[in-house]
Amino acid sequence: MITTLDQPRNVWIPGPILGIETSCDETAASVLAADGTVLSNIITSQHAVHQRFGGVVPELASRAHIESIEVVSAEALQQAGLVWTDLSGIAVTQGPGLAGALLVGVNYAKALAYALSIPVVGVSHLEGHIASAWLQDPAFPLPCVVLVVSGGHTHLYFREASGRHRLLGATKDDAAGEAFDKGAQMLGLDYPGGPAIDRLAQQGNPGAVAFPRSYLKKGSLDFSFSGLKTSLLYTVQAMHEQLRVDKLADLAAGYQESIVTILVEKAFAAVQYSGARALAVVGGVSANSRLRLLLQERAASEGLLLSLPPLSYCTDNAAMIAAAGRQALCAGTRAPLDLDAHASMVSPLAHTI
Repeated sequence: MITTLDQPRNVWIPGPILGIETSCDETAASVLAADGTVLSNIITSQHAVHQRFGGVVPELASRAHIESIEVVSAEALQQAGLVWTDLSGIAVTQGPGLAGALLVGVNYAKALAYALSIPVVGVSHLEGHIASAWLQDPAFPLPCVVLVVSGGHTHLYFREASGRHRLLGATKDDAAGEAFDKGAQMLGLDYPGGPAIDRLAQQGNPGAVAFPRSYLKKGSLDFSFSGLKTSLLYTVQAMHEQLRVDKLADLAAGYQESIVTILVEKAFAAVQYSGARALAVVGGVSANSRLRLLLQERAASEGLLLSLPPLSYCTDNAAMIAAAGRQALCAGTRAPLDLDAHASMVSPLAHTI
């Protein structure tokens, strides 16, 4: 891409970077120092806006972003102890996500970049999640396996020592986060569904109700959760009025156990297949308490290094976008001011390279 900001393509003086994330229902802004240290990470959730609808309403999400983005960005800068003119670049989520929501962030980022005469870069949401693995621990080793598990993604990558990625496996239908959300709806739980199932499952017995676990063909590192969802639906319909609170907790625990067991088994199979000795698990579902426990136990038993980002970096946030943007700026990437949002953006990481 050719910059339209009167700066040479490969000349960038590292300094503080503002990251902006508006791909779904969180308005987030973060400032990273020149060395990548997180100086601020502000997230404003829209859960209260969408809760009564049982899911994200795109138009309402866009309006909420418009109302919040200036305040959130200013707060991120203030918390970092900086002023606008201290910024050296801006990174913004370009896609994938909700079209209207993405447009709010992209257009705001371009306007700031133009006003401040600094470069802007568009970042894939997927690449942002991967970058979050190194926010807390910049020394986490390469090569490693990265499991990206969120509402929209369930992907396994081998990240080479060069920083390039090779796709090892992906979901054939629903992402794990989507399976959690739809399962929560079937159980009549509050939005957002993933955390609701996590909380309820802690009161239940994961072995009380047996749910299927799809491993697909032998040796496959791909995922499938559609059959599990169907099984939960039929189980709920069969139980009907017998769904007391204790039974509901058992259903949540069993359903969750099936999802997280598959994630753990496939992740460690990928580690064995690739020969790596380190595993990073990122994305919103990596905040699940049962998943984190099983990953930690398995990593300890096999002597593997494990990166689980702090909860504030698991769900959608702008620090991860700033981190991915910083890498892009250092590599000489710049976006023109006609940068556009792409709701169905396919990341370069979606293909084997």
